[in-house]
Amino acid sequence: MKIYDFKVKDIYGKLIPISQYKGKVLLVVNTATECGLTPQYPGLQKLYSDYNSLGFEILDFPSNQFNNQAPGTSEEIHLTCTGRFGITFPQFGKIDVNGVNEDPLYTYLKEQKHGIFGKKIKWNFTKFLINRNGEVVKRYAPTVKPEKIDKDIKKLI
Repeated sequence: MKIYDFKVKDIYGKLIPISQYKGKVLLVVNTATECGLTPQYPGLQKLYSDYNSLGFEILDFPSNQFNNQAPGTSEEIHLTCTGRFGITFPQFGKIDVNGVNEDPLYTYLKEQKHGIFGKKIKWNFTKFLINRNGEVVKRYAPTVKPEKIDKDIKKLI
């Protein structure tokens, strides 16, 4: 399988094919609105603002698996993120990133790039960088700030 074979649900539950992002550099990140790492949202937005016109997309997947730090519905989370952080990049429906109910996209991503603790996602704001050919080229720990990813994105743009 390739990343473009997957479909994910948007904040309203509509299936969206990842293939619509084919040929773009992607940063896939699981997020939360009430996490100690939530202040990464402005940094993610800056990356998006700087590189979106050059073929870069951020795909944001809220996850409530880590201490219930993404409460509310997908729509409520989206309103919080657009209102509080001014994000304009695509947000999708809440998902599980680990366990029996994990989203197949995350099963795939974790198989492509393992983290320090193996395949398991350690926490919110784990990031996967994908090149224009749909290959997962790097996985970043939750504590890696978006600013530190800038140089890697530039190489792929």
